Amino acid sequence: MKTFFWTFFLLFLSCNDAEIVSSWKNPDIVLFDAYKVLVVGMTPSPEARLQFETKMTDRFTQQGVEAMRSIDLFDINFTDAKRTDKELDEVEERLLDKDFDAILFTKILGSENRQSLSRKLSELDRNNARFKDDYLSHQNIYYEDEYYDQYTVYFVETALYCICVDKERDLIWRGVIEVSNPIEAEDTIEEYVDLVVSTMEHEDLIFRKEKEK
Repeated sequence: MKTFFWTFFLLFLSCNDAEIVSSWKNPDIVLFDAYKVLVVGMTPSPEARLQFETKMTDRFTQQGVEAMRSIDLFDINFTDAKRTDKELDEVEERLLDKDFDAILFTKILGSENRQSLSRKLSELDRNNARFKDDYLSHQNIYYEDEYYDQYTVYFVETALYCICVDKERDLIWRGVIEVSNPIEAEDTIEEYVDLVVSTMEHEDLIFRKEKEK
């Protein structure tokens, strides 16, 4: 029964430009609250990073949780070169000193090209009673490149880490969301943020559903 409701929830979260494909929560965690969160968006697009971190930070603020964008915390040259394990340890210590207790880290895992029919299902002829008619009406599949539309989907992962004193930076939750092209579009980022918040709310992570009066 639990599996059924989770599957239904995943289908409910599907939308035009973004769809959650997997969600994993640390089995040792029932509820997780944070009071100060660092939002990190790892992308080669400065504009997309700014939009995502701003929108995500705003959602934490609406929840009453203090949040900060990585672009406001990291030195402007921090992302210009690869960083070492020691340097990241220093970053985490700085976060602890500034009273951060969680990091929300988002990055693009990869992409793949897909095909879809260029014709809508409503346009297809469903009245082909004979093989000959069916064959003739669809034979363009053999030689027309335009019969299928090409498009790209991206797989974007968001992970929530707890920064705890004298402990490893434990992974609390990880979700993978499939995003259609263009990934930099403002409405796509908005939908992505909505999906992240809805999933974290469902998992009782920082965000809480409003109680009905």
